[in-house]
Amino acid sequence: MRIVIVFCLLLVGLPVHAKEIAGVMVQETVKTADGTTLILNGAGVRTKFFFDIYIAELYMQHPSSSAEVVVADNGAKQIVMHFLYSEVSKEKLVDAWNEGFADNTGADELPGLQERIDQFNSFFVTVKKGDVVTLAYTPTTGTTVTIAGVEKGVIGGRDFNDALLRIWLGKEPVTSSLKKKLLDYRQ
Repeated sequence: MRIVIVFCLLLVGLPVHAKEIAGVMVQETVKTADGTTLILNGAGVRTKFFFDIYIAELYMQHPSSSAEVVVADNGAKQIVMHFLYSEVSKEKLVDAWNEGFADNTGADELPGLQERIDQFNSFFVTVKKGDVVTLAYTPTTGTTVTIAGVEKGVIGGRDFNDALLRIWLGKEPVTSSLKKKLLDYRQ
């Protein structure tokens, strides 16, 4: 009996390294390619018409509950999307990206980003349930796009990553409830 009690007490004192959201284990920390540890800023489910589409996770070196601080932060950042819906076509993904960029990027800024947005869109393929898309920003290289474990390419420029983050965290986010979850780093 003592062994069981000691074991239970030890388990209570251990740190939690993951939590479950919609059946997916979401890590509390991730490591970048250069070994930098990023902390889960927040995570939530993107829903559309009552369907769960994906889980979005935001990781940062310095978590914050302020969208402006998250976007302005100079450190490494990462968005991870775990797809829950059976299939999302490349066309729907590209349309959603374009809408998100247009809704959250100033008209004066968008033309300077358009070539990189087009390059970003060219990386996408139809994704299926269980696929993971990782959008990893490193200040020295830019935003690395990985889809289902395959690195598709890198988009240079912090301005591009700022515009990308505003799709979830801008004035017209993909959904306000997901924005709130991504900024809830104490969840």
